[in-house]
Amino acid sequence: MLSVKLKTLLAVVEQHNFTKAAQQLALTQPAVSHHISQLEQEFGVTLFVRGKGGLKLTTEGEIVVQYARRMAALYDRLQQDLANAEKQITKLRIGITHTAESNLTTEVLAKCSGESSGFSITILTDTINNLYTMLENYEIDLAIVEGHTNSHGMNSLVLDTDYLVCVMSNSNPLARNTMITLDQLKRERMILRLPTSATRILFDSTLRSLNDAPDNYNVAIEVDNIATIKDLVRKNLGVSVLPKSACVKELRKGKLIALPIENLSMVRETRIVYNKDFAHKQILQEITRVYQETLKTYL
Repeated sequence: MLSVKLKTLLAVVEQHNFTKAAQQLALTQPAVSHHISQLEQEFGVTLFVRGKGGLKLTTEGEIVVQYARRMAALYDRLQQDLANAEKQITKLRIGITHTAESNLTTEVLAKCSGESSGFSITILTDTINNLYTMLENYEIDLAIVEGHTNSHGMNSLVLDTDYLVCVMSNSNPLARNTMITLDQLKRERMILRLPTSATRILFDSTLRSLNDAPDNYNVAIEVDNIATIKDLVRKNLGVSVLPKSACVKELRKGKLIALPIENLSMVRETRIVYNKDFAHKQILQEITRVYQETLKTYL
């Protein structure tokens, strides 16, 4: 069980204030201060410093909070797993990226849950870095992400191999082509993911590898939501660069056109990432099987 002192620490971090943390925990403000002081004495570090914006964690404080969150998640998972074992059910929390949310992944997970009795899934959508943090803290069981895993403490398996394409409306004159050149792309109004997204990072870095630069292109709109980008492109308000897997439904229905971009090889893998002690390996096989079967229906 997580100690009351660590619970107090997490409440202070959440509320950014001792008094508000005390109200949340139904404690007095001096009691909260005493718990933090006890932790600082126990670990021999200073956890917080006061700045203009209020309380700020020290470097050592961030480390303690990281482990406190991990211990809290593990204790919650222990209780959940014991309850699930008694009911003979399996509940998984699966984190996915915004790109995975727009491709076949959610459909596949829904099918897996529907086909297996006693198996349920909670899906969380977040950035790759946040998903890795949640995995490390055991806040989620699996993460479905794009690219190579950047954590040595994780296992992973390839779910699919994908690549970026130029996506455009059927009304765009270039839609009749079999490819698009970089010179043609420079003359198009572009609607792209945010610069921090994996899709955008891959596109920008590939351009730079050819001694080109994103600034040479007419990036009119930057949007985090892939569904919004596809809607704007479908209305012929610009073109975009997206993973082909994120557009398979629209491509099959003829709502969008996807063209390869000359001289740009932007291949990446979609992977299931999990901790080495993940106990339900058969579920990984099931997700992979259903994904491949679902993919065939869109080809």
